[in-house]
Formats: sequence, C-alpha cells, structure tokens
Amino acid sequence: MLIPLGEPTRRPQAPARGFALFALGFRPFYLLAATLAVVIVPLWLAAFAGHIRLPTTLPPVAWHAHEMLFGFGCAVITGFLFTAGRNWTGIDTPTGAALAALALLWLAGRVAMLVGPGGVGAAIELAFLPLVAIALGRVLVKAGSRRNYFVLVLLGALAGANLLFQLRAAGAVGGDPMQGVYLALALIITLTTVIGGRVIPMFTVNGLQGAVSIAQHTRHDTVAIALSVAALLAWALALPAGVSMPLAAAAALAQANRIVRWQPWATLRVPLLWILHLSHAWIPLGLTLLALSEAGLVPRSAAIHGLALGAMSGLILGMITRTALGHTGRLLQAGPVETAAYVALHLAVLARVLPLLFAPHHTMAGLMVAALGWCLAFGLYLLRYGPMLVRVRADGKPG
Repeated sequence: MLIPLGEPTRRPQAPARGFALFALGFRPFYLLAATLAVVIVPLWLAAFAGHIRLPTTLPPVAWHAHEMLFGFGCAVITGFLFTAGRNWTGIDTPTGAALAALALLWLAGRVAMLVGPGGVGAAIELAFLPLVAIALGRVLVKAGSRRNYFVLVLLGALAGANLLFQLRAAGAVGGDPMQGVYLALALIITLTTVIGGRVIPMFTVNGLQGAVSIAQHTRHDTVAIALSVAALLAWALALPAGVSMPLAAAAALAQANRIVRWQPWATLRVPLLWILHLSHAWIPLGLTLLALSEAGLVPRSAAIHGLALGAMSGLILGMITRTALGHTGRLLQAGPVETAAYVALHLAVLARVLPLLFAPHHTMAGLMVAALGWCLAFGLYLLRYGPMLVRVRADGKPG
C-alpha cells in the first residue's frame, strides 16, 4: 500500500494548537504548491494577454509550462513522497530545519525562474530535485524498500528533463526547451497512473465499506501502464506520428478498460473518491486527444491540458485533500468546500479544452473561465487546509 491512511474514529473536540509546518513533508509543500497555483496562473494570463511584462527571460508560455510542472507539480510530488516514504519504511524523512531548507530552496527556484533565470538562478532551481532524491533515497536504501526504488529513478529523470529545459532555454544546446516540459509531463503522468493503480481501487473498496470488489495488480493494469509509458515517451521524444499515434490510441483503450474495472459509478456520493476516478479518467481522454493531435485533427494544446490540468492537477487536488485530512488526524470526509473545489477544477478543465476542440474563436474566453475555476479550486484549498497544514495534528500524534 502506498500511503496507509487509518481513518480517525471520532472528530476532534477542540481546534488543534501549536506550530507544525515542518513536522512532515506534506505540510510545507502542499501549502507552497497551492499558493503558487493561485499566483502563477493570473500572472501568466495577464502576460499572455499583454497587460503586463514578466521579468523572466523566458517566453511567458515556456515560463508558465515550466512552473506548472517543475514548480507546482514537483512540490506536491515531494511532499507526497516524503510523507509516503516514512510510511513505507518507518524511518523519518526530512523534518524541521532540513525540511525548511528544502522548502526555501524550492521557493528560491521559483523566484529565480521569475526574475531570470540566468546561470546562478538556473543552478539554484536545478538543485532541488537531486537533493529531494538524495534525501528520499537514503531512507529507502536504509530500509531496503526496493519496491519503491522506482520513484528515485523517476525523480532522476525529472531532474534530467529540467536540465534539458534549462540548457536549451539558455541556448547552451540546440532544440526546443519545451521538450523538457513534455518529458516531465510524461513522467508525472506515469507516476500518477502507477500510484493511481495502487491507491484508487483500495480507497474505493475501503471507502464504500466492501460494497464493491476490485481486482488489483492485474495484467490489465500492467498493459495499461506499459502502453501509456510507451505512448507518452514516443510523443515527448518527438518520434514519428506513425509510432506515437497508434501507441496513444492503444494506451487510451487500455486505460479506459482499467477504469471501467474500478467501477467509478459506485463513488458518485463520495467526493473524496469520485474526484480520484474523474481525474484519472482524463488519462485515457488525454491519450485519445494525443492520438488525434498526432494525426493532425486537434490542437496539441488540447491533449496537453487534458493530461496536465485534468489528470495531473485533478489527482493532485484529490490527493492533497485526502492525505492532509488523514495525516492531520481528521475524518476522511469531504465537505462542501472540498466538493466546490473539485467541481471548480474540472469546470476549468472543460473551459480550457473544449474551446480548443469546438470553438477556437472562444479560446481566450475559455482561458479566463479556466483561470477563474483553477484559482477558486486552490483558493478554497488554502482557505480550508492552510490552518491544518500549519497546526499540530488534531489527534495529538506526531507528523
């Protein structure tokens, strides 16, 4: 199991008191990621519309794409993996001053990307992922947790994709720097579908108290993941459309088959569950759009945003609510605030993708609606979860 979450048996009787922001990895990095989310999109949209000029030397689209993947996405991955690593091994991942230093390094990277990056700024930004891998790797190796070594490979690959982006953006090597972003998206979607296969069926069975039975770790999962990895890498590495298009189509079918086997219709009354199912469903939808874009039938941006906004960000929002509740000692229940955030995010996905497919002349209006939905979703998260992330656990336990 990836992150065992024991549901508390009763609600806390009084608000938790005491500062605990650096008690466990999810706390600062979820808070930083959600804050970046509500800041970066309005900034980019204002620059894209020509209302402001960003100080970065990067084109606004490249800066936005980089920060969404290597800033927002990697912050959540770091918080998630540090928290999971302690559960996998029983050994503490960075806390206290060490965790604060990593959070500060991440924040310095965001500043560097906005005002530069330049050589020093790029070096600061590039240092984050290798240090995260080293910190997590020491724990996994010490515990002999070989089953989870794959996350170290993924962190290394993400660091390599970031290096490729920075080198190409600086003109040190030839080629489009956006390929580094595409590789990062491929890697993150790989991580989400692997982790999704571990936790979504388990959470569904547990959350519905055995009302459904879902087979896990089947050959269907293996085939879906393998085809998805092949399709995403073929696209990110710019292989010929004759290779990437059929791979994406086959992966979409395999993922759709996998999702049907998870019985998502049974979760409609449980927001903490349906947000995971709905968000993961954007993987086959995004792969379908990817196949169509490789055939020249739809814009590439539709596929990218289906995967990045629908799948990656949707699963992030679902998991940072669930894990924050569980690891602050609260009941695993989503109330009206969480439900509104989930709905707002997925309306943002539709507003971003549908105009690209059916009404290109309304793309700017769609962007505005998508930005509003995105900011509302993560703004609600900050409002509800910010105090939880800063305070000690409601049940008095460490972490």
